[in-house]
Amino acid sequence: MKLLKIVNIGFLWCPLLLFALQNTTSNYKQFEGEVIDTDTGKPLIFATLTVENSNISTITNTEGDFILKVPQELLENNLVVSFLGYTTKRVALNDLTTIKNRITLKASIVELTEVDVNAPKNARVLVERVFFNKGDNYFNSPTVMTAFYRETIKKRRKNVSLSEAVVNVYKTPYYSNRRDALQLYKARKSTDYDKLDTIALKLQGGPYNTLYTDLVKYPDIVFIDQNFDDYNFRFDRSTTVNNNLVYVIAFEQKESISEPLYKGELFINVENQTLTSAVYELNITDREMAARLFVRRKPAKVDVWPTKVAYRVDYRNKNGKWYYGYSNVYLEFKVDWADKLFNSVYSMTAEMAITDWNPNTTNELPKNKERIRTSIILADEASGFSDPEFWGEYNIIEPEKSIESAIKKIQRQLRRAERKSAAKP
Repeated sequence: MKLLKIVNIGFLWCPLLLFALQNTTSNYKQFEGEVIDTDTGKPLIFATLTVENSNISTITNTEGDFILKVPQELLENNLVVSFLGYTTKRVALNDLTTIKNRITLKASIVELTEVDVNAPKNARVLVERVFFNKGDNYFNSPTVMTAFYRETIKKRRKNVSLSEAVVNVYKTPYYSNRRDALQLYKARKSTDYDKLDTIALKLQGGPYNTLYTDLVKYPDIVFIDQNFDDYNFRFDRSTTVNNNLVYVIAFEQKESISEPLYKGELFINVENQTLTSAVYELNITDREMAARLFVRRKPAKVDVWPTKVAYRVDYRNKNGKWYYGYSNVYLEFKVDWADKLFNSVYSMTAEMAITDWNPNTTNELPKNKERIRTSIILADEASGFSDPEFWGEYNIIEPEKSIESAIKKIQRQLRRAERKSAAKP
């Protein structure tokens, strides 16, 4: 057996975090399919599918595929499908089959309107308004959200570690400084450390890494102390989200700032001045400084540094109030051995999607003993992929074909190992 050494990869924030529990529902019907561009047939990645007049939703994967489980009592409702820059579509659930549904969306052409002409002259002022008014525009009451979380570690294109979990997010009001809390409900994993040479690579923080991309709740992650003086802001273009006009504001750190900050785009709803999405990444200007921020532990003869650190967060609207709906974290880095000619490239992806939510009428958070450690490594906490009914009625993000193949391969290996063990006298 190879000697495994551990490299723990952390993120720029490691605040004290929390976790909680979820009740299951009754019978449901499962729908599968894909969401594509009407004209090009291109799959639409991270499109949102929501059951109308409910809190149930899911997200398409990187191949545009989706799985959606709907309780029997909601099958008369419509399915609302939306994607950034496209016209939102409503489809009757009764018109869908259980598999091979193809939902097409048409790109929305944004024409210059009076709203565009009268756009605020100062992009920074608009960004400041978004955060100043968050108590009015985002959830202002405690909520318990069910979320699906997945993290993937790859060596180049080969899957090394796959971990998934259902968690409950105890979301506190957006105007409150009280932190959100989480509790692990179900988790599973598969790992193949043979693909990692002599290093076992593990992601520290689990769902916390995605939860804290919620810029509206945690603006200090990017805009430290909500100080916008470190950045330049400018209007970039216009687009649509759920058929509403959205400004795209580009931001980047000022040249006079030496520490690594961020650059990216903020998507702001014109009508009510709310952040609907954000796509941003770390500005890696100093390789060694960035490595100190992210690498928690490594072997002495190995250099590890990030080459790309990118984030995405999407918000959804319910009855005029916005809330955190989906986020994605992508980390790419290089591992350079002192005694090897070539270095290795690894990538980590963590994503979390809210699939259901209900009001937290008691406004209670889990007790301390129910909260997991902030240093959680999900791959160490989870069990294997052996139970096909593991998720039951919970909505998950459809796995990529490569992930699905890797899981099936590991399941076959487990079955062979079980047969060999049973055959021994």
